[in-house]
Amino acid sequence: MVWTIGKVKITKIVEMALTGGTRFILPQATPEQIRELPWLIPDFASPEGRLTMSVHTWIVETPTRRIVVDTCIGNDKQGRGVPHWNGLDKPFLQDMATAGYPADSIDTVICTHLHVDHVGWNTRLVEGRWVPTFANARYVFGRTEYDYWKANSADAAHAAVFADSVQPVVEAGKVDLVDSDARLTDEITLIPTPGHSPGHVALHIRSEGQEALLSGDVAHHPCQMAHLDWSSSFDTDGQQSTETRRTLFSRFADTPTLVFGGHFGPGRIVQDGEAFRFVALR
Repeated sequence: MVWTIGKVKITKIVEMALTGGTRFILPQATPEQIRELPWLIPDFASPEGRLTMSVHTWIVETPTRRIVVDTCIGNDKQGRGVPHWNGLDKPFLQDMATAGYPADSIDTVICTHLHVDHVGWNTRLVEGRWVPTFANARYVFGRTEYDYWKANSADAAHAAVFADSVQPVVEAGKVDLVDSDARLTDEITLIPTPGHSPGHVALHIRSEGQEALLSGDVAHHPCQMAHLDWSSSFDTDGQQSTETRRTLFSRFADTPTLVFGGHFGPGRIVQDGEAFRFVALR
């Protein structure tokens, strides 16, 4: 699962894949509604109308950097709001190493936002302490995102996530807080995409005339391209997330840009009337 964008290589490392069981994220996406979108099947839904999604990391290798974008759920975590996300024992780091990316070779970690399934492998448990997983990396967080969650950790589940997956890398002095439109490398610029969370960002990659978009959780599933108003149960601002989807998808629809979602992809966005659909890259 490797794709090239000019001189940039993008590799997908899957921590967890699932079909069905996603109604807690997108309650509007009933099997009946999904079966009315036949272009979703078979790449993004089963014939019965059950959504197919994954929790994964994108590794972005440029001529000068080895970057991990979003770090999934992580092993050994506790206090998660989704019970079966507690106490995982996944071969994620081994899978990375097998793909040619051992943890100590990563020099940058970028989190599109600081939700539980995008920060977990920021840290690993060593002798009872949470330590940075990527010891040679700088961790890049959006300043708006970090400030929001630092000030709003009253929810027990999110407080646990912040304590074991965010704060340890801050305390280790490994975090760089950046603006939501920062240029990170010659090839990578952030795009502010608030709504799912206040400081959510997407990554725009350009190299040798080719482009890619790492869209994070602007949409959890391509069905939200057809139904822009289907907001996730975890969106901080559902109306804003709808407008962000409309703006971002309009920008990249009917272009050669490859889109890599936070839980799906890659593929291309095409205009479909007043909304959009997603064409999988096979």
